[in-house]
Amino acid sequence: MRVAFPEFRLGSVLATSFTGTLSERHGDSVERIPAPHRLVDWLAVSGLAVDSCTTAQLDLARELRESIHAAATAAAVQDPLPASAVHVINDRSAQGRAAAILTPEGERQWRLGPVSGVEDALGVIAADAIGIIAGERDGRLALCASPTCRAAFFDTSQSRTRKWCDMNTCGNRQKKARFHANQRMGPGSAE
Repeated sequence: MRVAFPEFRLGSVLATSFTGTLSERHGDSVERIPAPHRLVDWLAVSGLAVDSCTTAQLDLARELRESIHAAATAAAVQDPLPASAVHVINDRSAQGRAAAILTPEGERQWRLGPVSGVEDALGVIAADAIGIIAGERDGRLALCASPTCRAAFFDTSQSRTRKWCDMNTCGNRQKKARFHANQRMGPGSAE
């Protein structure tokens, strides 16, 4: 019988989607890449297909994920970037070998080499993180308003006032909780 794994929470920004492979960081955390083959799965759905992954490579990926999360969180609250996180992100970016290519539809995709491995895919993720943390992209880093989540996400909404990392999970959960609290308070006390 195949073990069921939690679904991936994919967004439009590679680096912050990658940090979302560990969710509910301040509650009952959910590890979405608990085994090397799940990292292979995540990379494939993110356009960075690799053939295999070792336990050591999974450890490198998790170290990068946590470093991106720490740096993005610091950037979102305008704190100094943690030196150790910056070091890991820079190392992974420098060690990757990938090329940006232009598709016929005018979109950028990453091409990993024919013998590429997880390290090359991690280099792409690290380079994406550098771009968003350095402020090179149109948007802003923010933290999810859910007290159990607090995921870093990249807000590209027009007003740049998005509150939730994902409206279908954290936002919906918070709105439901507020609705049920208002229902318990009585009909005249709703906002």
